[in-house]
Amino acid sequence: MSHSASLDARFLPLILDNIRHGIFTIDGEGRITSFNRRAEEITGWSREEAIGRPCREIFRADLCEGTCLLMRSIATGEAAEDEEVTILTRDGRRKPISISTAALVDEEGEVRGGVEMFRDLSEIRVLKNHLSRSWRFEDLVSKAPAMQKIFELLPLLARSDSTVLIEGESGTGKEVIARAIHGLGPRRDGPFVAVNCSALPDTLLESELFGYERGAFTDARKDKPGRFALAEGGTLMLDEIGDLSPPMQAKLLRVLQTKQYEPLGGTRTVTADVRVIAATNTDLAREVRRRRFRQDLYFRLNVVRIDLPPLADRREDIPLLVRHFIERFNALQGRRIRRLTESAMAALMAYDYPGNVRELENAIEHGFVVCAGDVIQLEDLPAHIVEAAHARLRPVPKKNLPLKLAEAETIRQALARHGGHRRKTAAALGISRNTLWRKMKRYGL
Repeated sequence: MSHSASLDARFLPLILDNIRHGIFTIDGEGRITSFNRRAEEITGWSREEAIGRPCREIFRADLCEGTCLLMRSIATGEAAEDEEVTILTRDGRRKPISISTAALVDEEGEVRGGVEMFRDLSEIRVLKNHLSRSWRFEDLVSKAPAMQKIFELLPLLARSDSTVLIEGESGTGKEVIARAIHGLGPRRDGPFVAVNCSALPDTLLESELFGYERGAFTDARKDKPGRFALAEGGTLMLDEIGDLSPPMQAKLLRVLQTKQYEPLGGTRTVTADVRVIAATNTDLAREVRRRRFRQDLYFRLNVVRIDLPPLADRREDIPLLVRHFIERFNALQGRRIRRLTESAMAALMAYDYPGNVRELENAIEHGFVVCAGDVIQLEDLPAHIVEAAHARLRPVPKKNLPLKLAEAETIRQALARHGGHRRKTAAALGISRNTLWRKMKRYGL
């Protein structure tokens, strides 16, 4: 052996002990043969305690009783990179780490064991949780400026008893907002009751809201409380308020003005101690101008208005929401889905979401149903989203060259909508900042 080779071997333990990753090696039987200083710090086990013992006894990771990635690398020769697992430290604390494994092969090509390098993810996990909390409010997840302003407003709204009007497209989370207002306010211990005003005809809706007394009609054999009575001391959410007929609008206006109502078929007046939150997917101001909605009721409802932006206007939230839904469905279904592939995430980023957040949630749930492994592939997403992604990649025929003008105009409008901010514009268009910059130069923008 040469002098330089001997020198390298002599300094190898020193080098390993000064690396900021934990490193250990095992023999073909899975027993630890080396254990560096950082491995001691992360696991709590000393080198003397670890060497000679099976690595599963030291790490007690959530994968040790199933698929050991290090033993798999030894058996197949395939390396694993940056796989997240959770180990138990010497004193029994759970600790997340990221591991990379590989087989150790000698000069003759014989497998002599394996090596694993790992790093502590605890601080990164804490940072992620801190960032996640700053982007979460109750059950809402968003880092979009428009949603952050709503987050700031909700605690103030919750303190008062004023009527709130929530406007937004279907699937944007109007009921989630209403529940957050209820849960943050003094009525939190009271009931939260929601009713869809567009789901019932007038005759049924009136009895559903105000209840009825025995004998009010043929089948009314006993008194039945309405939603106002059921929400007593709490909050009543009137969803799709824009679909109320003119007679029902007049009756609701009277309740909001007087805080009183009469059950159907009754003669007594009931006082309602209820906070009303109205929601609609239509532009009520426009409906007032068209004389389809009473102006006095609109003013009564519109004490404070919350405008929920569609998901297409806050695409920067899609990765956050995807992670949120993965965590939720993992917990509900007992799965261990880790992430989406880049192509699957790109498809979700590019899609227009007519169904908004609810449609994205359904897409992730669909992925959970059909995904066989722990990573959701593009083909695991709903067919219409996959088809939309493929359509974006198809070459444009020459006869459709005018579409370039449409693309230029789309980019111009997006830049104007986001105040010229390239990162936000790129996120909204579902493309990278480099792609946006290249297209801006091409079209002279």
